[in-house]
This record gives sequence, C-alpha cells and structure tokens, in this order.
Amino acid sequence: MHTIFLDGDKYATPLELHLALKSMLELPEHYGCNADALYDCLSERKEAVHAAVLSPGQGDTAAALRKCLRVIRDLDGRVTEL
Repeated sequence: MHTIFLDGDKYATPLELHLALKSMLELPEHYGCNADALYDCLSERKEAVHAAVLSPGQGDTAAALRKCLRVIRDLDGRVTEL
C-alpha cells in the first residue's frame, strides 16, 4: 500500500492539491488534475493508496480533497484522519 500524507492547509487551491498528488503518487504527465482523472490513473494501478490526512484545508481546496479521498476509498484504499 502506497502511503501519502496530506495537509489541506498547505494548498491554496485545488490545483496545488492535485499537483502535490501528482508528485506524491507519481502520476503520469497527462494527469488532468481533477477527481475523475485521479480515478482513471489510480484504477490502473495494482497498489492501493493510504491517505493520512493531517488537515482537510478550507473552501474549494477542502472540497477537492474530499472528492480525492472518496476516489481513494472507492478504489479500496484507506483514509486516516489524524
């Protein structure tokens, strides 16, 4: 299981969140930086993701993070809120 740590307060915009996910999860260059693209990329992997959430963030970034966490759960990953 691939573990990542997310602190929503570190990202000012949903795009910053998605760029961080792209880096942490080593997503392909064509990653579209949205929840649908995250689902597509992660569904092609063999290894599930464990997301440890330090803070949900605020506003649009928090909403984007919730969508991403739903994707991770939908693909049999784990989400832990610290």
